[in-house]
Amino acid sequence: MTAASTDITMPQLGETVTEGTVIKWFKAVGDAVAEDEALFEVSTDKVDTEVPAAAGGYLTEILVAEGVTVDVGTRLAVISAGAPGDAAAHEGASDAPLATASAPSAPNVSAAPSPNAPEPTSNTPGAAPATSNRRLSPLVRRLLSQHGLDAASIVGSGDDGRVTRADVMGHVAASQAQAATELAQTVAGSAAMPPRPTAAPAATSSAQGAARALPAPAVRRPRQGDHVVPFSNIRRRTAEHMIKSQATAAHVLVVIEVDFDNVDRARLAQRADFKAEEGFSLTYLPFVVRACIDALGEFPNVNASVGNNELVVHESVHLGIAVDLAYDGLIVPVIHDADTKRLRPIAREIADLAARARGKALNADEIAGGTFTITNPGSYGTFITAPVINQPQVAILSTDGVRKKPVVVTIDGSDAIAIHPVGMLALSFDHRAFDGAYASAFLACCRTILETHNWAQEL
Repeated sequence: MTAASTDITMPQLGETVTEGTVIKWFKAVGDAVAEDEALFEVSTDKVDTEVPAAAGGYLTEILVAEGVTVDVGTRLAVISAGAPGDAAAHEGASDAPLATASAPSAPNVSAAPSPNAPEPTSNTPGAAPATSNRRLSPLVRRLLSQHGLDAASIVGSGDDGRVTRADVMGHVAASQAQAATELAQTVAGSAAMPPRPTAAPAATSSAQGAARALPAPAVRRPRQGDHVVPFSNIRRRTAEHMIKSQATAAHVLVVIEVDFDNVDRARLAQRADFKAEEGFSLTYLPFVVRACIDALGEFPNVNASVGNNELVVHESVHLGIAVDLAYDGLIVPVIHDADTKRLRPIAREIADLAARARGKALNADEIAGGTFTITNPGSYGTFITAPVINQPQVAILSTDGVRKKPVVVTIDGSDAIAIHPVGMLALSFDHRAFDGAYASAFLACCRTILETHNWAQEL
């Protein structure tokens, strides 16, 4: 490359990320590119991220096509300072073709074959169909490996027949349902025959488990007039994570009512100055986060994960904040070491992480390592929300809508009616980790902090 050209490579999007899939190019060859302008979108098994251009100029080469998975550091494109037609802009440029299944210049590239190309075959009798020409994301390859599957045995629903996560999980569910049905029929047939004393007792528990297994529900096919909306990557990832959590944890919900009058007095008194200084509004969420952090110090088992017949209590609080992505899915960026931060730094970090999450500017490390999660649907005026636990954590807190209502207060030793802002805190917890009394005491501690702490002084 000349000094006027810049190689664009697959970025390292987290310490544990080794490869990524180019989902979309925002520029075509010949387009002008400004430095730090979004150039392409990358998907890993953890996060989807828009990657900005490392330099300004013109996009003179795209070496890796959309949908192709490559290693971190692989050369993806070239940005040159000269105009697209200048010879200087292309001096020393690679003549390698766009990275596809047939492009040997890009290491570890998985791509879909051309629609007109025949499926590769094996000359070895009984050999499994070749799958190296399939475009497989890192997560799909991991799922295939976990379940011992070959991508060639699965009908892909993605572009050009690409196998997606939904295809793999659907194939697994169908296989399990078929196996369960066959075993259940076998057990039912065996029950109708006279018992055989020589039957192995060890088979009893597995057969009974198979008999209790229910087949997967039939997939509803679109009818005439239906509008089909394919799941996006983040929508599929959210769905898979939630289903896994429901199947793993013993979910229980406990809810407590909180009087936010103490918070409101401090918040409203400094609302204008805070926005002028910080550039964003001061909401109830940072106060709830701060209260939770202190309460987790009193009830550490809530800041934990379930291990192998044990509870792993975490020393630090790495607090996740669920962020909605334009109604298309959720992502949970993490405030690392939240127990070392106070109200203003927490508010700043919440605003920064939420903005970058919606702009697809987070890296994998910023959504990893969470030990406790808060979701905040209260801006929509919700009453009570029962959130799904973010595995492998043992609890998640929902902050619901705060609205004014009459409450009983004590003035000079007498009861009176006052109008205060009141809202609910709802905790979903894993009953394997602790019991309802512990969860309720944790929520009561959160309430006490919110209702009695000197928030004006902290602000």
